[in-house]
Amino acid sequence: MNGKQKIIWNQSCLSFYFDSFVFHCRHEVVSFICDEDFVFLCLKAAQKSPSVVVFASQFLQDPDEDVAEMTKKRQHLDCEVDWSPDSDRTSPHRYRASTHQWTPERHQQMSAGFLHLNFHNIFVTPVHCAPLPALCWASKDVVWSNMLAKDKSYCRDVRMLDKHPHLQPRMRAILLDWLMEVSEVYKLHRETYHLAQDYFDRFMATQRNVLKSTLQLIGITCLFIAAKVEEMYPPKVHNFAYVTNKACTEDEILSMEIIVMKELNWNLSPQTPISWLSVYMQVAYLKETEELLVPRYPQATFTQIAELLDLCMLDVRCLEFSNGVLAASALFHFSSLELVEQVSALKRVEVEECVRWMVPFAVALREVGGSAMKAFVGIPAEDVHNIQTHAAYLTWLEKADAYRDADLHRHGSCAVPSGVLTPPLSSEKSEDWVHTDAAALKKRMCAPSRPL
Repeated sequence: MNGKQKIIWNQSCLSFYFDSFVFHCRHEVVSFICDEDFVFLCLKAAQKSPSVVVFASQFLQDPDEDVAEMTKKRQHLDCEVDWSPDSDRTSPHRYRASTHQWTPERHQQMSAGFLHLNFHNIFVTPVHCAPLPALCWASKDVVWSNMLAKDKSYCRDVRMLDKHPHLQPRMRAILLDWLMEVSEVYKLHRETYHLAQDYFDRFMATQRNVLKSTLQLIGITCLFIAAKVEEMYPPKVHNFAYVTNKACTEDEILSMEIIVMKELNWNLSPQTPISWLSVYMQVAYLKETEELLVPRYPQATFTQIAELLDLCMLDVRCLEFSNGVLAASALFHFSSLELVEQVSALKRVEVEECVRWMVPFAVALREVGGSAMKAFVGIPAEDVHNIQTHAAYLTWLEKADAYRDADLHRHGSCAVPSGVLTPPLSSEKSEDWVHTDAAALKKRMCAPSRPL
């Protein structure tokens, strides 16, 4: 049995997974850990009891095939594997051999035994009401909870460069700008680039005293890993070595790949800012009768907001904020606070600091006018907006730094880290807090192709 294989036991209202089995008992999600022996038991039950129906994921197409495979491993046993609920075992993943035949009475006894077990909820209780529409393939609350949990579990360190005295924030920006250029050359998706950026930042937080000469190898390796995770047809390793102009060899990239993935503990699927933005945009433009299946938002609007995200994330201080907050703050600069609250379930206080911090980047992007959408040979028109593009981001970053420095000079120094536009005290806040800093910007921002 391979991977996370989902099995749903209808009669007992149980749903569980291989390695981490999830039980739905009386509308409460509970879990415990067990091994494939328990799965084998349930599959045998499905064969013998017509009232038990087993559903499986793509990895478990035929229960009979899995039963046969497991049976081969147990040919040395002359009896079935059974767990007795009345035994003195404290955990169902411990078994004893039994000669009991499977009967409806044994099934009822086993089901009743589960009521005496101690379970715990493995899903994070949503802090906010899920803004997702009703889903035909899953519970929107569970999906939203998992997204929030993933966003929280992938921690990043805003002070990671303190561990590398030989590196400067500008070096990180130059590397990420180059990775965007490589992504455009190979027509990689925006999600691929954002995955690579996440891998790089989290990997650097685990290291110390990395030299400037090693940055390019780490960066191109992170993009190589991200391409294999996200792309249907990722470029080969020699393609990535080629764009380094012989600075990195194929063997060096492959060796660094193992190092990076081990340091990341093989956690390679974060909820990136661009994926959050896609969800927010989809919810914003979704009609009540539609399902969350295919993109419905204007490509031009998505591209403009994605450019703002790409620009501001060149600044290492973006690591102070969660990916969901970054995407919501970028969306605010093209819409309104009301829409942001509606599609993200975030409150004003949760996005306030990030919105203010992002103002200089939004002003700089407005001054240069952004860039037009590009066409790519071999890319369907409906997918063009998802391809990562490169622009004069380093020049725009300098403009944003100039705006920020001017703002700090005008308002004086502050106690928070440089670059963060300090929100007013609670007693000084007004209902129009965002318009104080961004009113001029909001009037000058390019209007979306369709009002949000």
